[in-house]
Formats: sequence, C-alpha cells, structure tokens
Amino acid sequence: MPAGFLARAAALRQEIERHNYAYYVLDAPTIPDAEYDRLFRELQALEAEHPELVTPDSPTQRVGGKALDAFPKVRHAVAMLSIRTETDTEASGATAFDARVRKELGLSESDPALEYAAELKFDGLAINLRYENGVLVQAATRGDGETGEDVTQNIRTVHAIPLRLNVKSPPAVLEVRGEVFMRRDAFERYNAGQRAAGKPALVNPRNGAAGSIRQLDPAIAAQRPLSFYAYGLGEVQGWAHAPATHSGTLDALEKLGVPVCDERITGHGAAALIAFHDDIAARRDRLPFDIDGVVYKVNRYDVQRELGFVTREPRWAVAHKFPAQEQLTTVLGIEVQVGRTGALTPVARLSPVFVGGVTVTNATLHNQDEIDRKDVRVGDTVIVRRAGDVIPEVVAVVAERRPRPSPPRFDILHSYPVCPVCGSHVARLDDEAAVRCTGGLYCAAQRKQALLHFAGRRAIDIEGLGEKLVDQLVDRGLVHSPADVYGLDLDTLAGLERMAGKSAANLLAAIEASKATTLARFIFALGIRNVGEATARDLALYFGSLDSLLAAGEADLMAVSDVGPIVAQSIVQFFGEPHNVEVVKRLRAAGVHWPETAGGKRVAGRLAGKTLVLTGTLPTLTRDAAKERIEAAGGKVAGSVSKKTDYVVAGEEAGSKLAKAQELGVPILDETGLLALLDSGGESP
Repeated sequence: MPAGFLARAAALRQEIERHNYAYYVLDAPTIPDAEYDRLFRELQALEAEHPELVTPDSPTQRVGGKALDAFPKVRHAVAMLSIRTETDTEASGATAFDARVRKELGLSESDPALEYAAELKFDGLAINLRYENGVLVQAATRGDGETGEDVTQNIRTVHAIPLRLNVKSPPAVLEVRGEVFMRRDAFERYNAGQRAAGKPALVNPRNGAAGSIRQLDPAIAAQRPLSFYAYGLGEVQGWAHAPATHSGTLDALEKLGVPVCDERITGHGAAALIAFHDDIAARRDRLPFDIDGVVYKVNRYDVQRELGFVTREPRWAVAHKFPAQEQLTTVLGIEVQVGRTGALTPVARLSPVFVGGVTVTNATLHNQDEIDRKDVRVGDTVIVRRAGDVIPEVVAVVAERRPRPSPPRFDILHSYPVCPVCGSHVARLDDEAAVRCTGGLYCAAQRKQALLHFAGRRAIDIEGLGEKLVDQLVDRGLVHSPADVYGLDLDTLAGLERMAGKSAANLLAAIEASKATTLARFIFALGIRNVGEATARDLALYFGSLDSLLAAGEADLMAVSDVGPIVAQSIVQFFGEPHNVEVVKRLRAAGVHWPETAGGKRVAGRLAGKTLVLTGTLPTLTRDAAKERIEAAGGKVAGSVSKKTDYVVAGEEAGSKLAKAQELGVPILDETGLLALLDSGGESP
C-alpha cells in the first residue's frame, strides 16, 4: 500500500475530529456541513478500499456496528461510588457540608477556610471511559458501582467523546468518568422528527440519554443527539505530572480534548458554595440541559484522602439538590400495587399534569402512615412533584380546595382486606409502615422473588436456577410456587431459551439433589418476613421438627433465643395463611426432606452475645464461610462498625471499616485470630 494513502487517512481523521470538537463541544462549527460530509465520505472510501487503514479511533467507527444480544459485564478497576445527597435545598445545606468536613479534619473556627470545587449535577447516565495509551478502548455504565455494562459500541457514536486523547505522550491508562446527557434543544428536535415520522417520541432528556446508551443496536444510539461532560477519574496509570487538585484535573482533561462543563468554580469556605448554589439555581431553567443540583468537592486530593469514605460514600463530596418541580392536580382515585416483597403500595391516580418534563398520571403515596400524615383523600387537590426528579409523589394536600362534604379517609386494610393479586390475607406488623400480603409462596406478584430466594445457595440451593430461568418459568405459567419446581421435566426445561439438553439435565439433577436439606435451610428458604438464616437455625434447633413449628403460637415462638414479638407475629401470620401451608405440604410430598430431632432450647455458643464485622479478603475463608462459622458459634455478623462491635476481622484490601475500628479502638483480628477466637470460647487469645 502506498505511503500516501496512510498519510492521507491520518490527515483526514485528524481534520474530521478537529471539526467534530468544534461542532459538538465548542458549539462553533468551522466548516459547512457539505464540506464536512465530503471529508467524511473521502475517509470512508479510502478505508473501504484499504481496510487495513481502519483504526479504533477513526471517525467512521462512530456510526454504530453490529447489534448485540446483551451487554457484557465490566468489573470496574476503581469502584464507581455514589456520593451523599444533601436534601436541604437551602443555603444551610452548603453550610452543613462545610461544617462536617471541618469537623472530620479537626479544624477550629480560627483555621483557614477550605478550598472547594463546585460543579453541576447533570441529569443523565454515568459512564466510565477507559483510554489506554490515549485510545478509547472501553466504556462502561456505573451498574452497581462494582460491575457495570460494556457499552463501548454505543459510546463511540457520541461525537463529543474523543476516540483518541489530544496529547503526544498519553498515560498508559486513564479512566475518565462523566455523564452522558441530552441537551434540551437536541431533545426537542429529535422528538419533532420522531413525531413527523409517526414514530414514538422520547419521554424526557434523561431517559433519552440513558435509553440511547442502553440500546442493544448501536445504530439506533448513533441516531440520538447525545452530549458528554467529564467530572472525575477512575483508574490512572503512568500520568506524568498528574494534577494535585480536582479542578486541576478538569482543566487537564479539557486540554486532552475531553469535554468539561464551564459552569464550575473553585472557592473557599461555605460562602463560595452558597454563592455558586444560588447563582446556578437562579439560572437553572436557562441552562441548555437538565440538572437536579450542584456538587461540592474538597479540591485537594491529599485532603480528600485524609477524609476518606463512610459507608462507601466519600466524606469529601456532596450533591446539593435543588427543589423538585411541583404542580397542582386532583386525586381521581387511590389503588394499590403489590410489590415483589408483598408490600401493598398505595398509588394516587391523578388528573394528568406535566411535571419535571413528563406527564404524570400516577404518584406514590408510600404507605398508610404517609396517607394519614398528609391526609390524602379521593377528590383532593394535591401538590405533586417528581421526588429526586424521578419518582412522582404527592407532597401535600391543598386543604382549602377539598370538596364538601369531605370525602372519607382511605384505609388500606379496610379497602383491601385480602391481596388484590392472590386473595391471601393482608396484614401489617406492629413495627412496619408497610401493609403486606401474607401469601408469600403463592402470590403471583411475589412469585419470582419467592422462587429466587427459595433456590438460593444458602437456602434450598438449586444450582442453575437463576433470574433468567425463573423469569421464563413464571412468565410462561410453568411454575406458580416453589413446589412446582419439583414437577418440571426434561422436555419442559430443554424447551426454554438458552437451555439445551445437557443444561436441562444438570438443572434436573440439581433439583433432585436439593430435596435432601436441613430444617434450618428449609425454614429460611420459605422467605418468612424477618426470619433470616440465624433465626431459622435457632427455630430448627428449638423445635426440632417442622410440625412442631407449624403448631407453635406466638408465646411458644418467643421462647426461642432472639425471637421477639415482631418475628413471632411474622411466623404466625405466614403459617396462618392456608396457601402457604398447602405449598409446604406439596414440597414435602415432592420429596423435600431433612433430619428431625426432638428439639430443645439452643445452647449458647462460644461467641454468644458477640458482634463481629468482616472486611477485606481472608486467606482461606470466604466471606460466607467466615459468617457461617461465627453464627454457628452464636455470634452475630454486622455490616458496619460501631462502639458495640466486639471484633473486626480484617483481610487484604480492608477498607473504611478497618479505619473505623482503629478509630474506635475495636479489637482487630486476622483469619488466624478469628480461628483462635472460635476455639477459645469467645475470649481473645
């Protein structure tokens, strides 16, 4: 291939990307569209004639590729953690953040004001862009913070995102984190085109952005007008002269060709944060894109490291929310929705009203306590808002507009004495706000959740019966309760999607193997509210047989260690529902069995009364194995460290829990120390 072709292709790529940056980032086009199209077509023709010229960072790779069957999972090298939300929308929210940071750093009133960086909180989809040696190689969603989805093909279609960093000597690895969003004007233009073509319009800019990136067909994503702003970093390797501040990082990213929003400041103390908050709030509706608040960050990285994290949230940053948009409308009716856990959530049916970019016809009333507190009645005029700019909710009743005579109060238990889905009894525990259906093993609304819990590794343990299979079994009407699992045959399973004969046979073998279990596992697998593994084990040891447990009243149950009135009430209500008892009978008839004993009160274990916290990775014990050993010895495993914690067991890569234990003076054990403790009767070796 002549060297001239290689040089021309490189020159075209560079020129086209320069025009892309001017058009999509600077909003200042440098050439007419026709000239841009001519350059682009020339590059396309050159690459078509010489495929070896195609590079990952070529502008031609932005048009979308082959549609995917699913998004591969991506494990983040550095977790994409969320930041704390300050719901106090007044100036005092900024003051409170500054006060918390100063307190954590041990600063007095006489110490200088801290330097902060303040920026916008964009209303889009968080994305991690991974550049290796300056070239974009992967893009992933936040997911659960630890694992996201690989959306590289779709992200390549976002013209604002550079496919190659503008630097001669790039870092070996540079992960840029930011938000994909849709400008309001782009959103309106796109929807106008959709309506003109008789196609469905997007609901709002936020859903438009998130939905575009999560399209399995990148060609569809390429048609959506998306933008991007960076706001931070993930993993970094080999970045010479890396900035020492957050604001310095944003400035450096901008020089690399990565879009960074100009609406940001650095300043000292709460006064600077308040001024920024008030300025943006006043101009919020005039911004070209949607935001739902501003973000404050301690600017210096060394101070950020000193502050650290609490419950996986940084102490050095906060999202200061703006008040949600609100409108008046009328309550046309109140109904309930039955959730996956059996909770009956009251929903107000509303006269349609446009709030926060969408037409709202339903709004959550949360629970009976909220209905009573707000005194919401059918026919009321109410203030409705999109809480968190996502979930519509009724904020308050406009009492002076209530119809006369006053409509009756709404009571869930009175209006819905039985579940509208399955007809089981509805109950409310003394310590809960939620009203729940008691037909946990039978109710169609709870069916998938009940099956997944029942088949879980720490319950009945049916290996291979995961979420996708459960979805198919329930959606096709093949399984209505856990008992139906034991009636499945090879032909039925082999006929499911992604199930071949061997997979079906393996699942049948796992179902058969699960029939031999323990009473504790079976009790836990039933999914009785408030009955966890430890309580299930205590019940099995105390009663010895399932029949004894079924016959127990609340007083009998409360004789078991750690079973109080609420747990006892949950158990009695569960077994008081005939549907649940029938499913249990069918499970036993299908051959599910366990050893039974005469029962007897549980003998306190070596770690009775002790609370332990696990953090990091132990050399030989998995987290579950360590937890099982501790609970078997009568101890309790908690998720957070407090003054009531007796021991923290720390392994490799222990995080903030270890730091908290050191701060509080809680004894710290390694795996050897834990094993010695288990053998020593609960006293520190």
